[in-house]
Amino acid sequence: MSNTNLQFVPFDKELKGLVYMSDIDSTVDRYESVVAELGQQKHPYIMKMFDKEREENILVFDQDSEVKQKMYLYLAGNNKLLTDKRLGDTDCLALYRTLSNNVYISVLDLRYNNITDEGAMHIGKLIEENVTLSEVNLMCNDIEEKGAEHLAKALHTNGTLLTLRLNGNKMGNKGGMYFAQALQVNMSLQCLDLGDTDLKIESIIALATVLHQNKTLRSLNVNRPILFTHQEETVVHMANMLKVNNTLKELHLEKYDMRDFGAARLSECLIENHSLTYLNLSCNRITRDGTKELAKVLKASTAIKTLDLGFNRLEDDGAKHIADALTVNYSLETLVIVSNNIASEGLCALANSLRLNCTLLRIFIWGNKLEEPACVAFAEIIKSGRLMQSDTDVKPYVVDEETRLCEMSHQIRRHYYYAPSYGDDVPSWQPRGIHYKRTDTVTVRV
Repeated sequence: MSNTNLQFVPFDKELKGLVYMSDIDSTVDRYESVVAELGQQKHPYIMKMFDKEREENILVFDQDSEVKQKMYLYLAGNNKLLTDKRLGDTDCLALYRTLSNNVYISVLDLRYNNITDEGAMHIGKLIEENVTLSEVNLMCNDIEEKGAEHLAKALHTNGTLLTLRLNGNKMGNKGGMYFAQALQVNMSLQCLDLGDTDLKIESIIALATVLHQNKTLRSLNVNRPILFTHQEETVVHMANMLKVNNTLKELHLEKYDMRDFGAARLSECLIENHSLTYLNLSCNRITRDGTKELAKVLKASTAIKTLDLGFNRLEDDGAKHIADALTVNYSLETLVIVSNNIASEGLCALANSLRLNCTLLRIFIWGNKLEEPACVAFAEIIKSGRLMQSDTDVKPYVVDEETRLCEMSHQIRRHYYYAPSYGDDVPSWQPRGIHYKRTDTVTVRV
């Protein structure tokens, strides 16, 4: 079908007296009129992503495929293949006015830009007024306490947003308190990421207390708070919350300075929890004694499918406790024990447990003492097909008739901060880069 004379007519929906833009052309027209009203220049990155969406829609139309109903507006500032100019607060104002009545864009990805509290205020207004946004990603911007207040207050009235990511914004303790208040009111948000935001003990305890009653949140990231205590009060409050909360499925408690006491309190409550499927306890100070208590949770075959114990102090004894639990566990699917000072005795015990356990699919072990007995054990597990090469972070090879393991880039949450633009590992939300194949006489786009 030729698209020479093809024209897209903006399709607007009228609802309750408002006109809702529901396709890419009407969205672009609205953006162009907004920047003209504000006296701004059209941001080249925003226009580039709109043009890419138009091209994709034309291709879909030519192939007689189903027309897209929603758009993932990708505007991450760290993608050098797409832009060398990051978005700022004035761009957030333009996006707010453009998207407030828009039903075509369902995800707004603004990570790694130069957005401050002023820009967060505009995004907060957008969250209040937009009725179709399901995800907003503001990771690694410059949003502080005031911006967090605007975003949290927007959640008081919003009933459609499912995911809000604010990782890396230094909103501090008061910012965390604002979101604890919002979770008392909001009954739609399912994923909240407040990792690396400089939360303190008061806001962590407030969030844990609110989750005694909140029944909609499914995932919470509160990694790396700033704590000035060694009594592990935050861990105890999180443990007590897990004892009564039956809806939370994912919890990240990385860099909590958690010791064996905290791990024991957490384990006591986890045995009574039947909903949590993902637990991240990496970068703490858990040793063999704390691991022994966590192994009791695994023996009880609770709902936990992913357990991240990377960068702790398990050593051989802790690894053997985990291995013993795996022989009777029928729920765990992913285990991370990287950089735990585990030697051959512990790693061989884990490899042997995989022969009896049929549910564990992924295990990550790099950063331990990979001596030859451990290398041989995991090489045999991989060769037998019990462990797929793509489901672990090591690959066996032989040199001078000795079996060794090299590191692979496979890991959990590998696309959380950054994703590739080329190859077979590009996630669905990441725009794929254009690959140019060079020949002797001409460069061909493929």
